[in-house]
Amino acid sequence: MTKVQPVEGITIHPTAIVDATTIGSGTKIWAYVHVLASARIGKECVISDHTYIEGGVAIGDAVTIKHDCSIAEGVTIADGAFIGPGVRFTNDAHPRSPRAAFAKSRYRNREWLLRTHVGRGASLGAGVVVLPGLRIGDYAMVGAGSVVTRDVPAHAVVMGNPAKHRFNTCVCGGSTWALDSAVACEALATGVLTCDGCRLYSTS
Repeated sequence: MTKVQPVEGITIHPTAIVDATTIGSGTKIWAYVHVLASARIGKECVISDHTYIEGGVAIGDAVTIKHDCSIAEGVTIADGAFIGPGVRFTNDAHPRSPRAAFAKSRYRNREWLLRTHVGRGASLGAGVVVLPGLRIGDYAMVGAGSVVTRDVPAHAVVMGNPAKHRFNTCVCGGSTWALDSAVACEALATGVLTCDGCRLYSTS
């Protein structure tokens, strides 16, 4: 059920359907995953059960995608991101069935396709829905069950429906700061936001 050429260090469960041919070493693809042709998956990733990845998706290195996710064409997920169980990405702001006579003309080209980017180290909690054409910044965190309707800044913690910016968080996610924190604002203006734990992890 797989078309991937054997590469040392790649694990593909026998029930997975993998039409993509660009998969990095150390990646594990588990039961009943379906990866369409032209999707690209980096090194040391984990793709959990019952996840669907469309063609044209690009996934970086060391990404974790939990079970029952749907990742639409046009989505890019940067290195080290975490996609929680049941996350849904969309790519069309005004979807209709392309097979319907009244909609066929709209789908004759790719102008309808809106691309979404998930930044390095960002985390999306269980059941998050991401509307099309958005950017989720590096190390941002989206709370479980949120509906993302606008861009999310780097290091932002957002939650709710629609998701709203509540706090800022560090690289490791272990600390948060209020939106008006002078320390956080200064750090974000000059680079990344880190805590003592982040520095410990980076040297361990």
